[in-house]
Amino acid sequence: MESNTNKVEDPGVGRFSKEKAKRFISEEGTFNVIHKNRKRIVNETYTYLIGLSWSHFLLLLTLSFILLNSFFAALYLVIGVENIGIKPIGVTENFYKAFFFSVQTITSVGYGLYAPTKLLAGIISSIEAFVGLVSFAFVTGLLYGRFSKPKSNIRFSKNILYTDYKQGKALMFRVVNRRKSMVVLPKIKVSVSISKPDGNNGFQNEFFNLKLEREQITYLPTSWTLVHEIDNDSPLKNYTVNQLLELHAEILILLSYHDDSFNDVLHQAHSYTFNTLKVNYKFKKAFEFNSDGKVVLDHAKIDDIELI
Repeated sequence: MESNTNKVEDPGVGRFSKEKAKRFISEEGTFNVIHKNRKRIVNETYTYLIGLSWSHFLLLLTLSFILLNSFFAALYLVIGVENIGIKPIGVTENFYKAFFFSVQTITSVGYGLYAPTKLLAGIISSIEAFVGLVSFAFVTGLLYGRFSKPKSNIRFSKNILYTDYKQGKALMFRVVNRRKSMVVLPKIKVSVSISKPDGNNGFQNEFFNLKLEREQITYLPTSWTLVHEIDNDSPLKNYTVNQLLELHAEILILLSYHDDSFNDVLHQAHSYTFNTLKVNYKFKKAFEFNSDGKVVLDHAKIDDIELI
């Protein structure tokens, strides 16, 4: 039913599909790919930890700290807590005291209440101090890397709209920069992946470019509404509204721009499925002018729509 005018090659997500295949790109802008039998190497540890969410990163950091100190506390129990100046009482009490001695050693705090009194205890505490020095240096590097890593923070509207445009219809969605930094020369590329039966009890993806009214602007100080006019060149021109709503397809988006705060080119991926399509709606204005004549952008209104 679609035109072959804008048909393109596989953009990198694969032609093979199935009836109930999940979307290629999640709402967070990551690819929905599960890696199986992938070899892990030590060199990837830094990249993995940099890419973790903050909640998972802090949880992993906390658990590692507890486990590492528990390990050294167990060693002190094995050699005898009297070797670090602790009077033996009971296993549980001894472990608690050995654990906090370990924390003081690994962080180089050293309150002075307990200290190694034997050679073996001194060796273990010296090794622990070295491990702590290396660990905190590594964590400091991770924290710097996480804060300094250039990361796009563009927000896409929740829905994509099917609405009146000129003498026909169009698809529209909206983007906004969450930061106050200057977004320079934002450029967007949009394509649609349509999954169709291949005649062999399977499904195959076909890809088409979606031509936009404007694919690049100079700045993005407020919001930008992207428009794909469903004209004679559109791959969606022969679909009715009901067919679009039931279409097993995904709109794939790649936004690229120069971010002034990082002085680097950033990229952000996003996608829409047609079950987020709102028919005969339009976006409400997300910004206005205050009494001083300045533009006020309300980020809470980016998703606001109304019937036409």
